[in-house]
Amino acid sequence: MRRNLLNMKYLPAILILTTLLVSCSDDDNGGTPPPVDPVEESRWITVAAARMGENPGDGNGGTLIYSISSEDAKDPTVSIEPFDNGFIVPSNRTARLQSSEDGSTIFNISYAGDTGGNYTKYTVEGGQNFTQTGTQISIAPYVGSAPRWIKLFDGDQTGSAVYVSTEHQFDENDNYVRTEATMGVLTLDLANSQINEFQEHSIALSAEEEAQGYYISRIDMPVLNQAGDKLYIGARLSKVDPETAERDNDYEILGSKTIVLDYPSLLNPSVITSTVGHGNTNGYRSINAFLYNSSVYQANQGDPDGSHILKIDADNEYDNSYDFNLDEALGVEDAYILAWRPASNGKAVLAYRHAGSAEGVAGAQGFFALVDLEAQTAQRIDAIPYDPDFYLFQYQGFVVDGTEIYVTQAPVGENGNIYIIDTETGEVTQGAELVNVEGSHFIGTF
Repeated sequence: MRRNLLNMKYLPAILILTTLLVSCSDDDNGGTPPPVDPVEESRWITVAAARMGENPGDGNGGTLIYSISSEDAKDPTVSIEPFDNGFIVPSNRTARLQSSEDGSTIFNISYAGDTGGNYTKYTVEGGQNFTQTGTQISIAPYVGSAPRWIKLFDGDQTGSAVYVSTEHQFDENDNYVRTEATMGVLTLDLANSQINEFQEHSIALSAEEEAQGYYISRIDMPVLNQAGDKLYIGARLSKVDPETAERDNDYEILGSKTIVLDYPSLLNPSVITSTVGHGNTNGYRSINAFLYNSSVYQANQGDPDGSHILKIDADNEYDNSYDFNLDEALGVEDAYILAWRPASNGKAVLAYRHAGSAEGVAGAQGFFALVDLEAQTAQRIDAIPYDPDFYLFQYQGFVVDGTEIYVTQAPVGENGNIYIIDTETGEVTQGAELVNVEGSHFIGTF
């Protein structure tokens, strides 16, 4: 028998009341009460669902969210229907969601449309109940109506949004000189809904690289270093043919690059380059870099040798002795990291595709792997079912609860489940059923 959940609003209160009643219970003769098994602390697990726009899997029909307790998320007899019963998150296209570390708050900045750039936060109350809290603020005047933003790992205090604009420059004879890349970086006080800092900078590559037509064309995924005094921002490079100033699509992929800024001032930008990984470090819609054991570990994409996980040490430089190649670790070709998230033990769940992925209705088939950052190992999680239409390119969220990581699995337009991976043991638990609708898909847990 499946339990269909519509409203979990009062579950935490019920759990607390039950615990108090049990702990205060005693027999009539004043004897010692029987021992009580400890009650595991629950947290909310919010599932995000992306509705189809015009094409299956495009996610452009809007984003809906629905929350259940961690106990129910682990229960395969529970069934939830976010597309029919979920809360519609304000956003013209797929929302860019973030959550507090304990899962009690959802943060959103609307992406594109009339509300693009509006920051709102919601208290999670179970089911489709999300109550807006605090004031709304627009960051569009600073970073546009379709900002790329992320929550920094500083105790849910700060978010950071970024953009880059480019302009080709020519000399008096109309010869191409270089491409000017102007970066904007904003930090946002998540608690008080106010702008902390905003700065714009010209971001230059080396003179040799710029003369060949290379420039930074997209930036994303800011992350703080261990000391909290530097902000790292991932970057994507593009290139023009300097003879014609036309886009060049067949060029040598340079070493992966990251922009480094002073924090919190957002001043003194510089660019660091990896000699281990090549390709982009800006990611897509999921956080692409994480702090672990005093270093920042960063995924790259579009690497001709397959995606790497790169390491930036406390000296704010790439550690080029750390060579973690996903092709080698997984035994595949052209591994491409779509999204990932480590637990505090340095073991991570990673979503990826590769050259052997089937072509599904919305793109290449995706898989999950269990990764060990210290041992530099990766293994596909075979206990999760895969389908050619299991599409992870737009995946955004993983819930980390201790050493457990929660993910969603469902092919485009088909039902699936929540799965919970114990990163210490590798054990996988099939959880609640996710009811899908035609052409739509799930983009993670928060």
